[in-house]
Amino acid sequence: MLISLRELQRQPLIDTLVVHSLDLMLYQVSVVLDGRELYVTDNQGKLLRSHNLVSIQALFEGWPVAEMRLRQSSAYDEMIGQPLRETNQLDVPLGRNRVGEPLQVAAVPTRH
Repeated sequence: MLISLRELQRQPLIDTLVVHSLDLMLYQVSVVLDGRELYVTDNQGKLLRSHNLVSIQALFEGWPVAEMRLRQSSAYDEMIGQPLRETNQLDVPLGRNRVGEPLQVAAVPTRH
């Protein structure tokens, strides 16, 4: 399921914001709202992606996010010939770095 930045901005609380590490320096964002995980899109319907983790943190600076996490799946077992596991995922909390002013996203007003 998907949710746009515009729709997400209307939420009173974002339970968890998950930054998925897809590849070397490629990140994608999902959120958990009321127990459901939704991938975030920009206002044109494209999945929200960035080559910079800090820019994602800056984008959501000041938003009502209870928890921010970094998630990365590993292909290590497969690479060394081990049996595949149901999940081989690193999931760690991201601190609130207060990276500065939020980035401006077209057609999404900045939260105050």
